[in-house]
Amino acid sequence: MKRLFLIATLVGAAPALADEGMWTYNNFPSAKVKEKYGFDPSQEWLDKVRLSSARMAGGCSASFVSPNGLVMTNHHCARGCIEQLSGSKKDYIANGFYAKSAAEETQCPAMELNQLVQLTDVTATLNKATQGLTGKAYSDALKAKMSELEQTCSAGDAKVRCDVVTLYQGGQYNLYKYRRFQDVRLVMAPEHAIAFFGGDPDNFEFPRYDLDVTFLRVYEDGKPATTDHYFKWSEKSVKEGDLTFISGHPGRTSRKLTIAELEYQRDVAMPKQLFMMSELRGMVTEFQKRGPEQKRISNNLLFGIENGLKAVKGRLEALQDKTFFAQKVAAEQELRKKVESNPEMKKKYGAAWDEIAKAEAQFVHVRKDLAYMEGGSGLSSSLFSIAKTLVRASEELPKENGLRLREYNQAGLPALQASLFSQAPIYPELEILRLSFGLTKMREELGSNHPFVKKVLGKESPDKLAARLVKGSKLCVLKDVKGSKVCDVSVRKSLFDGGKAAIAASKDPMIQLALLVDGDARAIRKNVEENIDAVIKKNSELVAQAKFDTYGTNQYPDATFTLRLSYGSVKGYMEDGKPVAPITQMSGTFAHATGEDPFALPPSWLKSEKHIDGATAMNMVTTNDIIGGNSGSPVINKDAEIVGLVFDGNIQSLGGEYGFDESSNRAVSVHSDAIIESLKKVYGATRVLEELRPGSTKVPAAKANPAG
Repeated sequence: MKRLFLIATLVGAAPALADEGMWTYNNFPSAKVKEKYGFDPSQEWLDKVRLSSARMAGGCSASFVSPNGLVMTNHHCARGCIEQLSGSKKDYIANGFYAKSAAEETQCPAMELNQLVQLTDVTATLNKATQGLTGKAYSDALKAKMSELEQTCSAGDAKVRCDVVTLYQGGQYNLYKYRRFQDVRLVMAPEHAIAFFGGDPDNFEFPRYDLDVTFLRVYEDGKPATTDHYFKWSEKSVKEGDLTFISGHPGRTSRKLTIAELEYQRDVAMPKQLFMMSELRGMVTEFQKRGPEQKRISNNLLFGIENGLKAVKGRLEALQDKTFFAQKVAAEQELRKKVESNPEMKKKYGAAWDEIAKAEAQFVHVRKDLAYMEGGSGLSSSLFSIAKTLVRASEELPKENGLRLREYNQAGLPALQASLFSQAPIYPELEILRLSFGLTKMREELGSNHPFVKKVLGKESPDKLAARLVKGSKLCVLKDVKGSKVCDVSVRKSLFDGGKAAIAASKDPMIQLALLVDGDARAIRKNVEENIDAVIKKNSELVAQAKFDTYGTNQYPDATFTLRLSYGSVKGYMEDGKPVAPITQMSGTFAHATGEDPFALPPSWLKSEKHIDGATAMNMVTTNDIIGGNSGSPVINKDAEIVGLVFDGNIQSLGGEYGFDESSNRAVSVHSDAIIESLKKVYGATRVLEELRPGSTKVPAAKANPAG
């Protein structure tokens, strides 16, 4: 991996320079954009862009691209749906999918899209509710007030989702209100071979030649949803130097964490994560060799593991860079000196950093228990997760809303139920493999004499216990529907509706295991939330306030998988002393192909090579500040028109979790011209083309779609 050279984003520094920042829509620096690029985004413009953007609840971004609910995102963001709709006789991951008519658009078993319709600052309300409180009292009051605000906001409407979002590590709180779409259908997806052309070797690299795009459609009441706000397609190709905006949902950055928190990530969390993921990758790779069906059902899992491995390696390398980390330390020390020099600030904020450091040190001693008893590291099973949700729902739902665990609050119930009753297939052979691996790691990490390990395993080996639990459970009974496997979820529904009595009477081994371990899991969670998390949250609020008092409020918060807007331009960079051009061409796709995976193009592309204009732009890089979660984000111009689709960052951008360097950090996108050219000349996807560019299909398109 190439060494990362980063310029640190100073902790709490003055307003960001260059094209830095994942800005919230209620604090976007329009004046800075005007100063640098000559364009002043108005409130009307910002509202249009916000309402044309979408979030995939599973962890990606998307956008509305027609008034009839057509949605554009990445292929890798929709892989779960594409895989779930596939079967041994129709593999849409390998062969692609295209609905030639509305009737062929097929509902994704487990997908939800959100549109941000309103955001409100509720900082004062939450600060008042927690004023003077610490520990358990602080934690309880914060959760209760959050749940109250969310419930009032959603008002029991299943089509509305409301979340209280923590910004600036608790310096601010915003209430985000979303329009929810739970009927999402697959419209068009290319083959995996072109969507992830170059595979893991090219991942996080540039030049790239990927068509990482998928089109979905949101429905309401059985009909395509009317979307008044959507992005039109630009008729003008974006070129080097042009201004670009990216509206999406960056998952997480850690630019404003304290040094103690960063040290925990660098020295404890990430090394452990890399070891675990490396072992899991080896296990899944071997599983794929069992046969073509085993490979098909585990491809999505392997893709996620390999993508995560490369991302974590990049983040760890950034924190291990001594110069970079020294800049982080210096920035924190500068802020602390300013606080110490002001008696009033010292009294209010002076102890905050040390309190966070103590809490992090305490967490080191309980992190394994939390991961294996409450987290999913040991009981790494979709079936167990369902069982745990059912058991806890029976306990939590009868309580007052403010007293429930956060994930069971009233406002979040529609999303919880949608996930719980999803018919997405769960394949027993793969489920046994994953659970056996998790149980083995649990025994290895906690030790064979740990009371929890003894309680879970008893006299059984991880392999035997995993097989017995999975084979005996009725929480997913696979059945064939039109050539695809789906879960019969009737048992789940009866257990959910039956509440405590039904759960207590259940003989399902997964339910019995969830009941067995729930007390231990709740206890470790309670300890961490009240004695560690509450300390970190409370003191992080103080650190944030110290930054505001010192540097002002014109700064962006860390990413929180909420809608953000970044600005930049199409621009290349230098790598190893050589210039990297910002745009690749479609002809390069064929030149890059070798005929062997992962550089083998699908037959549809090989057949269409002579029809494609090789000079058409394929992929591009821009200086927009992004991070994981931005995948599927639209790239737009100043007229709020689509000019590209984000699908990756370059290798230098992986350190963007902790800082931004405009000289080399780049967002990698599919150029809008490549999407149109391939829809027209490779796939003959006239229905999609007509929605994106009305009237464009009057020009004779290519042959019928070879992939569909």
